[in-house]
Amino acid sequence: MNVIVVGCGRVGSELALNLSRAGHEVAIIDKDRRAFRRLPPGWGGRQVVGFGFDRDHLEEAGATSAAALAAVTSGDNSNVLTARIARETYQIPNVVARIYDPRRAVIYQRLGIPTVATVTWTVDQVTRRLMPGSSATEWSDPTGAVSLVERNLPERWAGRSLTSLVNGDDVRLVVLTRSGRARVATPDLVGQEGDVLLLAVAASATVDDLLGEAGIVDGVVAMQGAH
Repeated sequence: MNVIVVGCGRVGSELALNLSRAGHEVAIIDKDRRAFRRLPPGWGGRQVVGFGFDRDHLEEAGATSAAALAAVTSGDNSNVLTARIARETYQIPNVVARIYDPRRAVIYQRLGIPTVATVTWTVDQVTRRLMPGSSATEWSDPTGAVSLVERNLPERWAGRSLTSLVNGDDVRLVVLTRSGRARVATPDLVGQEGDVLLLAVAASATVDDLLGEAGIVDGVVAMQGAH
């Protein structure tokens, strides 16, 4: 998978390294050439000096063929602008933007940018949302028989009743997070774009089988937190 990381600070450099070690093709953008010193000698990814919201710099980093982009600079406005350009101009399906000011998260939600409210922002959380095809397991019982799995609501489920998910046998919707607020799932729920599902999944079940061919919703996820 081709991935772009915008910002080569502590988080951006570690994220780029982790993605590269996982076998992905990674390009990293930073306005300061000196920031690339955080990368180890011989790092095989692409380095672009520039801005994530500049289309020329994005295209130099491979935006036209990228499958994921993480905007993790120190500026909220730059990160969200970069994420929106990546999504709207280049149709990059998996985009995540880092946010420092939690007050802005509400504004971005109203603009249609889903947010993930978390106090401790980690590279692992960003990686999980850049690679939504793999389940993010939040908890598993000691025997491995049941796990709690987080998934974004598939696009085609928006506007549909979630009764079948709430009443499922091997896969059951337990908690739904909407606009940053979590609630216990009830049979009367109707899906909305940007919803985040927490599902109880039996070891013998496959989440994708239940959610269908719709796949994972393509969206901009704004993270909030600190270094």
